Amino acid sequence: MAFLYFDYSMDIINNIEIKNYKKSKKYLIDTLGYVLAEDIIADHNSPEAPTSAMDGYAIKHKDLELGRLKISSINPAGSELRDDVRDGESIKTFTGSLMPKGADTLIPIENVTVDGDHIIINESVPFGFSVREIGENYLKDEKLIEQGTKINFTHIGVMASLNIVSPLVYEKPKVSIISTGSELLELGEIQNNSSQIRSSNNYILEAIIKKYGGEPLQLGCIGDNKETILEVVEDALFQSDIVVTTGGVSVGDFDFVKDVIVELGCKVLFKGVRIKPGQHIMLAQKDNKFILALPGFAYSSTVTGLLYLLPLIEKLQKSKSSLKMVEATLREPFNKRHKKAEFTACRVILENGNYFVDFKGKKSGTSAILTNMLDSTALLVTSEDDSSKVIGDKVQILLLD
Repeated sequence: MAFLYFDYSMDIINNIEIKNYKKSKKYLIDTLGYVLAEDIIADHNSPEAPTSAMDGYAIKHKDLELGRLKISSINPAGSELRDDVRDGESIKTFTGSLMPKGADTLIPIENVTVDGDHIIINESVPFGFSVREIGENYLKDEKLIEQGTKINFTHIGVMASLNIVSPLVYEKPKVSIISTGSELLELGEIQNNSSQIRSSNNYILEAIIKKYGGEPLQLGCIGDNKETILEVVEDALFQSDIVVTTGGVSVGDFDFVKDVIVELGCKVLFKGVRIKPGQHIMLAQKDNKFILALPGFAYSSTVTGLLYLLPLIEKLQKSKSSLKMVEATLREPFNKRHKKAEFTACRVILENGNYFVDFKGKKSGTSAILTNMLDSTALLVTSEDDSSKVIGDKVQILLLD
């Protein structure tokens, strides 16, 4: 059986064409975590006129040398300007107030002493001090947020300042999760014999989907029965955008998922990838919907879920990659064990802006060791052609947070 190289499988995902991305308008505060489906363009200058950045007195800078200025009036925030600043005078002005005409500088209250209806200058300030110029925040017609951006609290604040009540966003893809295997036990289910194991794949995938912008539909565990698997997967495909399964895609007698995918009339995009952990991975498409079949071991399904499920979720939202690849320095040797692309759990440390990795607390063994993902973990990425590494070598790591 020929297995794809990792880069080829990623190219296939990157080149998938999606028609009719799902979009909708949502109330601003409800868009947190969604992906913008439109550019956000400023429709005005902010501020639209010179504005005070502090509480103080609006003055002409040249009058500071007088040392003493008359307070001619008061200018509260939110009020219309009534008076101009004349020579030798000042107007008491507050944070957010428009700067009175004639004034070019604001001297803060901390720098003066009030003496009746005059201020005494105790400490000078430079020309233009604490005056917000027109467009300091943003200019009319400036693109502030790009389409494809995942909305965070700052984006919500900026859109609120633009009076955008309901921005256009991409709908979060609905992702059905199915774990296959007659040996699997659900949370709370009683164990009857030692061959039964507690399912974790479906729950960690649900958490990944929530974290990275999908809407999970948890369908739980099903046994190794082809008819049941066919029925559940077909129903899941009807009600979701992506169906992700774990187990049942290898070459065993009870690995039925791969057969079910074909029987459902899906186009197989690839089957089998030269990676560790993983290898037995299958991606199929039917119209704008996908079935992603992942391995059954917990560490394998977690890593391959990050590698393959995330790009699909992002693809359906036209969003940017959530995971970042950075350079790091090895503090322990790394033994390259396979002629495959390897994704090895490592401990990542950030010191003075530089990343370092070691393997403290990481166990060697099978692809079932999910605890290797605990603590400050990244994935050390090596290609099919890489060799073993020594202390001090520069390596590529995939940051998970």
